[in-house]
Amino acid sequence: MTDANLAIIILAAGQGTRMKSSTPKILHTIAGVPLVGHVLATANALSPAHVVAVVRHDRDRVAEAMSEMLPGLLIVDQDDVPGTGRAVELGLTALPSDFAGDVLIVSGDVPLLDATTIASLIAEHRAGDAAATLLSALLDDATGYGRVVRNAEGILDRIVEQKDASDDELTIGEINSGTYIFTVGPLREQLALVGTSNAQNEKYLTDVVGLLRAAGSTVAALPVSQPWLVAGVNDRVQLADAALRLNQLIVRGHQVNGVTIHDPASTWIDLDVSIAEDVELLPGVQLKGATSIERDAVIGPDTTLVDCEIKQGATIRRSEATLAVIGAWASVGPFAYLRPGSDLGAAGKIGAFVETKNASIGAGSKVPHLSYIGDTTVGVESNIGAGTITANYDGVNKHKTVVGSHVRTGSHNVFVAPVRIGDGAYTGGGTVVRKDVPAGSLAINVAPQRNMEGWVEANRAGTAAADAAAEATKNTN
Repeated sequence: MTDANLAIIILAAGQGTRMKSSTPKILHTIAGVPLVGHVLATANALSPAHVVAVVRHDRDRVAEAMSEMLPGLLIVDQDDVPGTGRAVELGLTALPSDFAGDVLIVSGDVPLLDATTIASLIAEHRAGDAAATLLSALLDDATGYGRVVRNAEGILDRIVEQKDASDDELTIGEINSGTYIFTVGPLREQLALVGTSNAQNEKYLTDVVGLLRAAGSTVAALPVSQPWLVAGVNDRVQLADAALRLNQLIVRGHQVNGVTIHDPASTWIDLDVSIAEDVELLPGVQLKGATSIERDAVIGPDTTLVDCEIKQGATIRRSEATLAVIGAWASVGPFAYLRPGSDLGAAGKIGAFVETKNASIGAGSKVPHLSYIGDTTVGVESNIGAGTITANYDGVNKHKTVVGSHVRTGSHNVFVAPVRIGDGAYTGGGTVVRKDVPAGSLAINVAPQRNMEGWVEANRAGTAAADAAAEATKNTN
């Protein structure tokens, strides 16, 4: 149900220079989702009446990405006046003129702050009839953060930024997280009074807290239970820290739900992955995108799955697959590479050093080892011999190979597409299949073997091979 008295402004205008990247900071991903995508998901979970994003750096790219993640998002451009206060001031212009509720301010680079924590902030704000309530955190080292300054009674007095803090204020360990909720009327009134006379010549949103306090309004700071909840991401180190923390939470969640994970430290699971109970993940597994795994499957070790669908009881060892479907009780690997469009049927097998692409392999069929199967359909209960290649590309176009059911092909075959091998057919070892093979036929194209006796001794005299041949000939005479 929509909270008609709640609007959310997401601050997403920063350049993020410390990331040293051509990608906008808030579009870097953790757990398969951009940083700002986590923030948008949290905002949406709160069911606000309005969500506004204030953007500036790489404006079109950021606005497009955010709008795709949250349709209906209101986009506002920050102007040349710097500072979070100015960003919020502009964000307020996107709200209806008659909106009289609460405005939640969140940062686009704080991905781990969850809806439950923010809901507690909103409840605290409303219960206390406050004009402003912010989330704070207690840190052992508060360097770089704005400090929460309280009076002798422990009541929030003001916030002072690091560059404007006195020596005494720098010793304070309670920091401002950058997440606030304001009653919109007092916020509008006090923002109009905020100037830029500070060390950074910016319009600080934090100044509003002190102005509200001086005007006699109630302001409060609510410490979070864990500081990492409000940790921002400003560089690659912090990005990795946030990714690790979120992955630990995701892994633990799957464990609690009945998934066996042998080595949580080496197992990485994206947020949108779904895993049924009684799945077993061995060390070194990475599950990405919208991968789904049904019960009793065993994945790993050392396996990466991207946007794959794994059916019940399937086994995948030391392999990589993208946009692939693995049937129930099928097996893959070790060292298999399944490219997009690979579909292995129930109880089928893709074995060691096999690559597949745009290939449908029917139930019970096997490609056991050392093969490339591309643009191919294989029926049921067929066996593709070792070292088989489907030659699907003529230098201009791709062509399809069709292998029927209950087919047995020899080792080291080449199927030159387009070609069909009928049901129940066989092919001999070393065969190059250029023409269709009728059902039940045996296809061979080997030339008679010719042995040129004495060739080595005549043409490679003095070599170890010639000496060995001479000795063998002497012993047989």
